[in-house]
Amino acid sequence: MSSLAFALCLFSCCATADALRVSELYRCGDLVDPVRFEYCVVFSGGRPEDLQLMLNDRLLETRTDSDEQIRFEVDRSKQSSGPFWLVQADVRSNSVWLSVQDSAVVAANAANVAKNSDGIDTYVNLVSIIVEEAFEALPEARRLAKKYDADVVGAIPPLRVYQLRLKVPDLVHRDALVLRLGGEESVDTVVIEESSAEDDETDRQHAARRPTNEVAANRFVDAVDYYRRRLPGPPDARIKLTPQRLGVIERALDFDAPDFSGLIEPKPGDLRLFGQDAASPYNHGSTIAGVLAASGGDGGNTGFLRALDGHHGGIDIIVDRGSDAGITGNVAASVRLVQDGARVLNWSWGIHRVGAIRVDGGDFGSAVRSGVAFEGYEELLEEFFLWLRRHHPEVVVVNSAGNAGSFSGSDDYRLPSSFVTPQLIVVGAHQRSDKDVSVGHPDFAEQRGASNIDARVDITAAACVSGSVATKDEVAELYCGTSYAAALVSGLVTAMLTINPELMPDEIRELLRRASMPIGTELDFEPAEAEGLTAPILPSERAEQLDHPDVGRSARLDMRKALLLTVESLHVVD
Repeated sequence: MSSLAFALCLFSCCATADALRVSELYRCGDLVDPVRFEYCVVFSGGRPEDLQLMLNDRLLETRTDSDEQIRFEVDRSKQSSGPFWLVQADVRSNSVWLSVQDSAVVAANAANVAKNSDGIDTYVNLVSIIVEEAFEALPEARRLAKKYDADVVGAIPPLRVYQLRLKVPDLVHRDALVLRLGGEESVDTVVIEESSAEDDETDRQHAARRPTNEVAANRFVDAVDYYRRRLPGPPDARIKLTPQRLGVIERALDFDAPDFSGLIEPKPGDLRLFGQDAASPYNHGSTIAGVLAASGGDGGNTGFLRALDGHHGGIDIIVDRGSDAGITGNVAASVRLVQDGARVLNWSWGIHRVGAIRVDGGDFGSAVRSGVAFEGYEELLEEFFLWLRRHHPEVVVVNSAGNAGSFSGSDDYRLPSSFVTPQLIVVGAHQRSDKDVSVGHPDFAEQRGASNIDARVDITAAACVSGSVATKDEVAELYCGTSYAAALVSGLVTAMLTINPELMPDEIRELLRRASMPIGTELDFEPAEAEGLTAPILPSERAEQLDHPDVGRSARLDMRKALLLTVESLHVVD
C-alpha cells in the first residue's frame, strides 16, 4: 500500500499558556521519491507526546520514535492536499496547507552560500537544470547527476526542472561545472540561485494615524458595499457565487496579530486562511495577508476579502512558499498551488538585473541578480508560463511592478513583470495627491515615484497600507509599495471570479481596464520605454469614444466598477 510519511522535527516546547502554532511545514527527506513523502514541522506551544495531527479533518495515525520525533503515515491514494493542523487538549493550531503534489526544492544552508563577483549571495552547491523535452526528464537528470558526481535533491516535474547538489568546494568549481552542464545536449538551461526569494523593497515609516484614505482612490469601501448589497448570501442569492482559492507566495504571517483574529477556526462559509505562523506581525507576509484577510478595525490593516464574509460563499487564501529556495522555490510553490486549485496567484516579488537603471538615471540596489542568474530565472519563468498556457489557461498571476523607479517591462532588467502573456497582470502603485478634487478626477491620486512604470503595467492601485500590529491599541506603521497594490488587485480578481468563474485572464484584464479611473496626464500613446505609469487607456476601453477624456491617460483601479462589470458579464438584469 502506498503511504505518505511525515517527520515532526526541530520543535521547541513552550509553556502551556503559549498558543499552539505551526511555524514551518515543509517537505524533507527524499524529495524525488514518487511514493514516500516526508514532511518536517516546526511548532511551538505543545508537547510532542500529546499532539494529534490532522489532515483534511482526519486524525493521522502516529507512532513516537523518540522524544524528539513523531512520524505518521497516510495512504496517499486516499488522501489529497488540504488543511493540516495540530490539536492538543482541544486546543487547535493555525492551519497550514499541505500539498501532496510532487514539486519541491531545497534551500542552501549558511555554510553553502557565498558572495559572487557582483557582491550578491549565491548558492555554492545547489543548481537546477531544465531538461529538454526530447529527453525523459527524471532518468536524464539522474544520468547527469551520476556523470558529474552530484545528487538529485529536488524537482518541479511539470516544468522538467531538477535540482542538483554539486560536490564542489567553491564558486570557481561551481561555475566550471555549470558550464559543463550547460553544454549537455539534454540541458536547456542551468538555473543558479541567488539570495532569498524576494527582497523587501517596501518603504516603511511610522504613521501618526492609519491611512484610511489611500484605498479610497480605488473605491475600496464602495466595492465592499456593492458586493454585500448586490450579492447577498444564500438562500436569497440571485447570483450563484462560486468558492475560489487564492495562492499567496509569502513565507508566513502572524496568526496572533489582531488582524487575523477568528481565523484559527473560522465559521463555515467564511474566509479560510492557511499559512505558517510568524513570530511577529512586522513582516511582508503579514501585511500582504492583511490586505486580503485582516478583520478590519481590530488591528492595523483592513482585508478586502475578509470584509465580504457571509456573502462570498467560501474563499481560501493559501500563504505558502514551501521552502526558502529563492525564485526556484517560488515557482515550485506556484506549481503546487495551481495543481491544488488556485485560480489566482499573488506574486508580490520581482527581481532586477545588475545594471538596471532608474527612470532618473540613478542606480539602485534592491532585488538585484547577476546576469547569469537572471537568464536562468527568465528560462524558468518562461517554462512556468508555457505550462500554465497549456494546462491551466484559466489561472491568472498578479505581479507587483516593483519599487525601484525603473522600467517594469524591459526583459533585460526586470522579472517577472516583463513577460507578455494574458495570464500575467502587472500592478503599479499610486498615492493620494493633496488636491481637492473628486475621486474620479485624474489628479485625485498621483504616481508614486518609487513605482516601476511603462506600458507593461496594466493597472495601478494604492501603494500604502497600515501594517499589522501586535496589539489593538498599537499605532501601525505605514507600509508602501507595489507589493500591497498587487495584493489589492489579487483580492479583487478573486472576488470577481466568485461572481463569474468563467472569466479568463484576458477578460479579467479587460474588465479591470474598462472599469479603471484615469491618473496622470495624457501620454499620446508613446512606446513601451516611455514614462507613462501604465499602458495608456484606449478608446476600445471607453466604449470606442475617441474623444473620451480618459483616453491616453494611465489606468487607476476602480474596485466597485470592476465588480459591477463582472455582474454585467453574466447578463443579469435587475
